[in-house]
Amino acid sequence: MTDQAVDTGGVKLSEDTSTEGQFLGRARELKELRADIERAGLDTIAGRKAPRARVLLIAGKPGSGRSALAGELARQVADRYEGGVLRARLSGPDGTPVPTERTARELLTALELPTPAGASEDDLSDILREALTDRRVLLLLDDAADAEQVDALLPDSPDCLVVAVSGGPLTGIADVRPCTLGGLDTKSALELLTRYTGAVRITVDPVAAEGLVEVCQSQPAALTLAGGWLAARPQAAVADLAKHLHAETDEGTPLSRVFRLVYGSLPSPAARILRLLSLAPAGLVDPQTASALAGCSVNGARATLDDFVDAGLLRALDSPLPQYEVPGCLQPLLHALAEAQDRPAELQLARARMLERTVRLLQSCRAITETDSPQAREKLLGTPRALRFPTPRAAADWLLVRRPALLASARLAVADGELDTLARRLMSQLVRAMVAHIGTQAAAPELYGIHRLVLDVAERRDLPREKAAALLNLADLDAQTGRTTEALARYRAALDAGREANDPYATGRAMESVGGAHQELGDYDRAADWFGRALAQRQARDERADAARLYGRIAAAHTYAGRYGEALRNWRAAVAGHRKNGDVPAQARALSELARVQEYAGRPEESLATCHEAVEWARRAEDVRLQAALQLRLADTLDRLGDPASAALHRGTAERMLGEELGEELGEADSASESPESASEPLEHDANACEIRSTSAED
Repeated sequence: MTDQAVDTGGVKLSEDTSTEGQFLGRARELKELRADIERAGLDTIAGRKAPRARVLLIAGKPGSGRSALAGELARQVADRYEGGVLRARLSGPDGTPVPTERTARELLTALELPTPAGASEDDLSDILREALTDRRVLLLLDDAADAEQVDALLPDSPDCLVVAVSGGPLTGIADVRPCTLGGLDTKSALELLTRYTGAVRITVDPVAAEGLVEVCQSQPAALTLAGGWLAARPQAAVADLAKHLHAETDEGTPLSRVFRLVYGSLPSPAARILRLLSLAPAGLVDPQTASALAGCSVNGARATLDDFVDAGLLRALDSPLPQYEVPGCLQPLLHALAEAQDRPAELQLARARMLERTVRLLQSCRAITETDSPQAREKLLGTPRALRFPTPRAAADWLLVRRPALLASARLAVADGELDTLARRLMSQLVRAMVAHIGTQAAAPELYGIHRLVLDVAERRDLPREKAAALLNLADLDAQTGRTTEALARYRAALDAGREANDPYATGRAMESVGGAHQELGDYDRAADWFGRALAQRQARDERADAARLYGRIAAAHTYAGRYGEALRNWRAAVAGHRKNGDVPAQARALSELARVQEYAGRPEESLATCHEAVEWARRAEDVRLQAALQLRLADTLDRLGDPASAALHRGTAERMLGEELGEELGEADSASESPESASEPLEHDANACEIRSTSAED
């Protein structure tokens, strides 16, 4: 592994979460849980069809192996659920409940179904339930904080099964029989230790081994740490560890006592890195994150993380890139250590280093896609090698794998409140990277959440310019998903913020967007009025291209309202404006629309003449599709004027043009599919739809 952001090979995401061959014990609990799947519920006993999915509850303290048991149960019965196994974690590393909206989005994404940007929690829950109606799935919900979280995601299908993991009962969900976990049986506990120590040290002193199991109260997490401690000390006897633990005078759980011993045996640099991992977003760590938190090299950080895995302090995830997870049961212990041993300023500096590293990785991730930009290439070459991606594919894979942690970084940065400058830069670069690699439409749900975070920071810091940009971005996404009324309210708020900031770009775009929302709602008078206000501003700033375009929008509003005279006057102004600007394609399109309105107004001869003029300008613009569309319009007009022979000629010309263009497009597509470079080309995107020009502290 080179000291680089990612390896140079391609990445394929793995979906294998099997625990076969790793799981120990719990035979009785598994038998009871499988029996619970089959048992008749209260509705069945009463002669009614079960209205919802069966819920199995696995309850236990952190470190009891509750999540592992749920995973093993899912593995054993997965073949009964042809719709697959869906997994979601309902609490964050610090125990904070995950909003149902976010969980529902993640589950819908796992089902490869669209998740409307900005949809409410109730709407997303309904979409998820509807999606699961005709599917037979097993839904594994880990770390449920309360019954409400589970109930909001419960499928309305008795063919589905929900396995919930929680620290206690889920009061409020009917017909749930909890499986409460204690410790492992002695045989399984000893086998767990054997995996770390080998059989010899256990068999030569079975009494000491059983004593160690007793001290750990047979808890899997405590035994794992004990096994890791012994594995790192081949010369130590099991009795030595048992004595150390018996000598512990501090009160606490078996897990906290073993953890203190393991932590105390770490070298000072490793102990510091371990403490700082409590700051990792969503408890997910990679070598870059650990390197930034500790201020060490990426290679050194990875070696330390691998040592932590051997010691049972971290879990290595089944991921195409090196990625690790801090066990949830250790999170509060690490957090307490960091609070006790590191000054607040040091912790804040570590957070800042992590956010700064993330910003630079995102910049590099986006820059690798801008192969045609000399400035981007120069900036990329100036980036330290440890932060570079070798190919666009490698950057896209990193973004996909790290996306949950990146989104969590943005949320944590905003919640911190003390690092708003870094938070704004992070969100700006995250938006740009996601748009570059995923596309605006595909990334819209995540972008919506990011823009809401930007809005939070802008309101907290009283930054009207950034507030206007965030509101415009949110309104655009509202408009794209059909929530026009909500979009209109946000566009008006963006206009107020833009005026407060004296930002002509924001105010101009807000006024035009208000007009567009009114037009979408069918209020064409207000639409034309707002387009007119935007036009006046553009003219005052001598922005001629935008002014010509706005004449067209005013004309379209009048056309919808049936005011053809006003529409014709504004289309002529649009044509004149585009002609003065030398914009041949726009002039051709404006002439085309002018001809359409002339036909609506009952002026076929004028429409015919304008169409011929538009065809000539479309030919100069090399716009074959527009030429073909105009030829068809000429044919329709000639039919109405009683000249079917000429109409047929124009239709034939249109068909020939479209056929030739389709052939060229198919040829280009075949060529692109054969080209190895095509796989690394960035997706096109609409820059206006998700621009946060005002929030970016740097480009």
